[in-house]
Amino acid sequence: MNIIQRTLLLTILSACSCAAVAHDMAPAAKPQGATLLKNATVHTVLNGTLSHTDLLLEQGKIKTIGSNLSAAEARVIDLTGKHIYPGLIALDTTLGLTEISMVRSSNDTSDIGDDNPQLLAAAAYNPDSELLPTVRANGITHAQSTPRGDGLAGQSLLVNLDAWTIEDATHTATGQYHLYWPELPTVYADKARTEKAAEAYQQAVKRIKQHFNAAYRYQLGSASKQHQKEDIRWQALMPLFKGHGKLFVHADQQQAIEEAAALARQYQLPLVIVGGYDAWRLAEVLNEQHAAVIYTHCLDLPARPDEPIGQAFKIPGLLKKVGIPFAIGFSGDWDSRNLPLAAAQTVAWGLTQEEALKAITYDAAQIVGATGLGAIAEGYDASLVVSDGDILDPMTSKIEALYIDGRQIDLNNRHRQLYQKYLKR
Repeated sequence: MNIIQRTLLLTILSACSCAAVAHDMAPAAKPQGATLLKNATVHTVLNGTLSHTDLLLEQGKIKTIGSNLSAAEARVIDLTGKHIYPGLIALDTTLGLTEISMVRSSNDTSDIGDDNPQLLAAAAYNPDSELLPTVRANGITHAQSTPRGDGLAGQSLLVNLDAWTIEDATHTATGQYHLYWPELPTVYADKARTEKAAEAYQQAVKRIKQHFNAAYRYQLGSASKQHQKEDIRWQALMPLFKGHGKLFVHADQQQAIEEAAALARQYQLPLVIVGGYDAWRLAEVLNEQHAAVIYTHCLDLPARPDEPIGQAFKIPGLLKKVGIPFAIGFSGDWDSRNLPLAAAQTVAWGLTQEEALKAITYDAAQIVGATGLGAIAEGYDASLVVSDGDILDPMTSKIEALYIDGRQIDLNNRHRQLYQKYLKR
């Protein structure tokens, strides 16, 4: 095969592979007129649970909540015996950035280097991903699409999971900067190896501090209108230093969180800790800085051999007890559909059912700066889940309908198609 033939074959195979990962569920059209959902149990998140309640949806918003509502020419849906919840919000996912994690051409989660604050998840997001319909089927309407990497990895955005383009999908896209704090050095039996690991850790932390110092000096130079060579990395960080964003630091261990908090305090940066296994131990430090936590270990084993088996499960309850604002996340891509199960796990370990639901809806929306989302209230986005049974109970919950901005979404997906296929075997 000559070079031209080989190039043509690779081009065809690449095009076929892209088509193979595009789902065939067309995004829902905007609703024509109003929709009236009647007689449901409504879990408002902010104002308790309302029985036998109606919701009137108009122009993508929740217009009215009450009993015995009526609206001329509205499409009426009787939901007697059903539950309505706010759409779930999955934080710290790579949805839309990866299709098959082991296939490099379908994995756009990271780039080379440890100083890439200019990279935007929006530039790589694929609204046609096969993973999105499978996640929607578990009640997730929105997700934070998050870059991975070392050091400053880039900027995430909050998207709705039913859209033709990234412009249609984007809900909140500004000021979500992600910093991956280096792993603390392991203590080995070999002293020389331990010292080498400690030195590598210190060098990695030193590089992070150098990057923030360079970015801060660049911002000062720009403010004073001094002539300087443009640097797209530090240019991208300028909104953060001006208070128009948040620094999401991925860290779990106490020392790492303390060092990250000190860096944020030095430059007066709004801070969110992602992971946050030891965050509850640092309540004074984090509360002083009005920091929040996206806790991502609800279904994990203990991090240390001397911890009780349920340690990871009860940390959200500990965060609540010490007053640290938090949301529950589930790091991953297709497996982020386990978000309601992760939240449910915390109910037996310190949170109430209402608090667990709030941690994957309203609290999640607040942390990423999404207004009018995550609760059922008048004027909020009509992003809702209709379930037969408790959405936090995977044994009894059955998602029957999903609405994003008032649009009823197709719940078909690749998993359901395969299920129906092999029923015929």
